[in-house]
Order: sequence, then structure tokens, then C-alpha cells
Amino acid sequence: MQIDLTLADIVARKHFFSVPLDYQQNLSKQITVFAREISSIENQHKKLPYLVFFQGGPGFGAVRPISNSGWIKRALKEYRVLLLDQRGTGLSSPVNATSLSDMSATVQADYLSFFRADNIIRDAEYIRAKLSPDEPWTILGQSFGGFCVLHYLSAAPEGLKEAYITGGIPSLTRTADEVYQATYQRVIAKNKDFFNRFSDARLLVDNLAKYLYENKVYLATGEQLTVEMLQLLGVNIGMEQGPEAVYYLLEQALIETAHGVDINPLFAHQFSQLLSYNTNPIFALMHESIYCQHNASSWAAHRVRSQFEQFNYHPDKPLLFTGEMVYPWMFAQFEALIPLQPAAELIATKKDWPALYDLEKLANNKVPVAAAIYSNDMFVEMQYSLETTQQVGQLQYWLTSEYEHNGIRMDGERILDKLISLNRGHCLR
Repeated sequence: MQIDLTLADIVARKHFFSVPLDYQQNLSKQITVFAREISSIENQHKKLPYLVFFQGGPGFGAVRPISNSGWIKRALKEYRVLLLDQRGTGLSSPVNATSLSDMSATVQADYLSFFRADNIIRDAEYIRAKLSPDEPWTILGQSFGGFCVLHYLSAAPEGLKEAYITGGIPSLTRTADEVYQATYQRVIAKNKDFFNRFSDARLLVDNLAKYLYENKVYLATGEQLTVEMLQLLGVNIGMEQGPEAVYYLLEQALIETAHGVDINPLFAHQFSQLLSYNTNPIFALMHESIYCQHNASSWAAHRVRSQFEQFNYHPDKPLLFTGEMVYPWMFAQFEALIPLQPAAELIATKKDWPALYDLEKLANNKVPVAAAIYSNDMFVEMQYSLETTQQVGQLQYWLTSEYEHNGIRMDGERILDKLISLNRGHCLR
């Protein structure tokens, strides 16, 4: 099914595909995968090649374009862009407690095991056979989308002409424990930057944490706001404009009333808007599995946290924010995650995850790849990314300190143009 619509300077076409949940053993059970094809007004009648975008996450639908701007503006000069809602996200058979409510925990966990990069790439190849069967396409991956790019290069390089990665080159071999040992250290550095930058932030945070420690506070969603939940705001301080959003929220948290200090209703309403665990449960359910190859994560972030006692809050010590980590207690505190807690436990202990990367294929890769590596990235360890660049053939990279993890959202036109130039220079040699 196709549906066409016009946006500002963009013509969009909506595609819905029925694809197998399990490509290897059971082709009969189908799910829906959605992709939005966009062209510029001036190029809408030209048969340009495709550029497929893989969103960060896991568990987030592709960007919803509003105008011909940012990285999309650069891409539309020579491509039709396909914005893929990865399975389980957006309009692609969305995963949430409601959609999974008729399944037992065991069935939920088994179902979700098909929502990693391997099947996302199988979906992409299935769609390519429908839209561009005789022409390999170009792909762009942001964050987790970069993990998908490297799996694509491992599993189906014949489907690719060129590839781009922004803020998303993973280690090909390191375990989740190793990843989080590095991540916690980067989060500590980002905390230091945050509290140095906003001179009264330490007082604001510690007063609020102490208040939550001593009082029961409820969010507009009805959930109790705990100190641990407050710490999760740290996922934003590694983003461009994220520290500002956190700071402006914190300075409105407590207000003076006739009965003393109380929580500002505005804060209670806006807090949940900076966290996406209720709205995008795949992230909480499947995030650690993106690092798993023939091993279980066993709640790696939670276990590794014990090595960094400064994150364990007590009223007589300063509070530190955490980062891109998922903890088992989240499935007891976030309303939309509570029904999925048994499935989350099964996923965390699953050991038979297949390998995601073919090291030999990647070493002999012939597809030109250009990547932006952000040296200050809180989410992806720079040293692990650089390690991987030495393990993948035909991969060139641009190492820069100019951007945070979401650089492509802030200055995407320049970043993509830089990477295209890097790739095209590579091709000419």
C-alpha cells in the first residue's frame, strides 16, 4: 500500500510492507514494516537512487520530516530518502505493553528476540527487493543505526553501494560489561562538565534529591518520582542542547508555598517529557542485547554500576546523573514497563543471541564507508570506535570534537556533506 502527501518542499510517499517475523524458520507469521520515501519538490519526477536511514535507539521510529532541511536537505540533492521505521517502532507493528498483552512473558521474550539489527537488516533487504531490486542502495546510520550499518556490511554487502555512520561505530567483539565500564567513566566526565557549567546546578540537584528521598512525589503520569529515576535525566546531558533542557527543568523543580517547600506541578508534568522509557519500551527491553553475541547481558549496566559507588545516592553525598543505562528496577517504577518485567528478565538472561558481525567479511569489505566519530560522545566509546575502524575494510572516518552524540540533528547538512566528500574521495583512489 502506498499513500502520497506533500510537506514543506518535500513530497512524501508512505509504504507499508508485510514481512516475516522470523525469516529463517517461520515465514507464515507476518508483521508490518513502514517506510516513508521522500523527495524534494524539484526532483520528485527524477528516478534518483535511494538512501536508507537507520534511526538511533533501539526502539525509536525514524525522524518525521517537517521541511527540506538538515541532513535530509543534503541527501535529497542526489537521493530519494527512505526513512525506515525499524520493526516494533513508529508504524511498524509497534511494540508496547498493549500490543503484547495477549502474550505470556515467555512468548513476549521470544517475539522480541526477532527485533535486533539482524532482522532489521533482513527487512531492509526485503524492501530493497521490492523498491530497488536491480540497484544496491546507500545507507546512513545514526547511533544504533550505525550498529545496523555494520551488520548490513556483514550480512548483505551486495545490497549496498556506499554507507555512512554518525556517532555509531560499535565494538565488534567487546562485551556489554566492557562497554558499560567505559560508559560510566564518560558519564562521570559529563557530570563534571554539567556542574561546572551551571554554577547553581549542584545546589538545585542536591536539594531536589534530598526532597525526593524524604517525601513521596508523584509525576503527572501517576508514577512516584524516585531519586533513581531523577538520575536518569543524565541521558540528556550527552546531547547538544540537552544540558540546558535539564538545567531549566531543575531550576523550576521546587517552589515555596504557604506550607513550605513543595514540588512545582510544572516540573511534575515536564519531567517525563525528557525520558522515553514509557513511550519507547523496546529501548529498555532490548538495549543491552545490542551488545550480546552468544552471551547474556545479565543486566550489565546494573552490575557494572557497583564498581562506581559514586552513583549510589545518599543525602550526605552529591547526586550524579546516570546515562544511557537500563536497570531492572525501571520495570517496577515506569508504568508502561511494569507489565513487561517478566519478559525483561527472560531477555536479560538469554544466552543464545546469534553473532551480529562477521569479522572476516568486514575485514575484506569493499563497500565504501565514511563515519563521523565524536571524541566527546557520552554514548559511544571513542576508543572502541577507533578500534573498529581498523577491523573494517574501506572505512574512512572523521574524528571531531565539534559535536555531541546528536550532531546530525544539530548540523546534519554539513556532517553528511563532509562524509559524502570523504567517501567520494575514497572511491576516486
